[in-house]
Amino acid sequence: MTVRIEITDDERRAMMGSDQPIVFVLWHNRLFMVGEMTRRFRGSHRVYALISASRDGAWLSAFFTACGLGAVRGSTSRFGREAAKALVEVLRSGQDVGITPDGPRGPAYELKPGALVVARRARSAVLLLGLDYEHSWRLPSWDGFHVPMPFSRMRLRVVSFKVDPREDLGEVARRMGALLSEINPDRKQAPVRRRA
Repeated sequence: MTVRIEITDDERRAMMGSDQPIVFVLWHNRLFMVGEMTRRFRGSHRVYALISASRDGAWLSAFFTACGLGAVRGSTSRFGREAAKALVEVLRSGQDVGITPDGPRGPAYELKPGALVVARRARSAVLLLGLDYEHSWRLPSWDGFHVPMPFSRMRLRVVSFKVDPREDLGEVARRMGALLSEINPDRKQAPVRRRA
């Protein structure tokens, strides 16, 4: 709650202005601030996140629940079809979903097309999120997970992404991945030190 979020008026309107459910897409290592962003900008819309069905995903599911977010368990490797169906049902019920297309195991910044499949089936709007942390710790995880330092700043970028169901899925995924990388610059951050 101490992190100052910088956002333009147009981007704030894109986050807050729609009464329709939205598919939010962001890289896995930017997840930490999702609960706070939802609280500040989406109000009554609850965001349901796709979280790995593995044992490792259990802690993230508990963290999201504590932040007021919902969870749909699954991934491309475990229960993928069921998870996609559940996310489409969440969108059709009027709630938002959040998907990290490079999770849960990576490789980092390599987009898998699940978010596109869900958006196409539900005919939902897609917003790409860019989170540029002024100062953050980087965890020694597969994706270099960002944990913002208290009282630091974060620049939130919000980009509407049109999903044309007639367009080739691979080409759309390539464009989405390139745009996500463009709005999520990786600057040098302080590593988390392990105790000896």
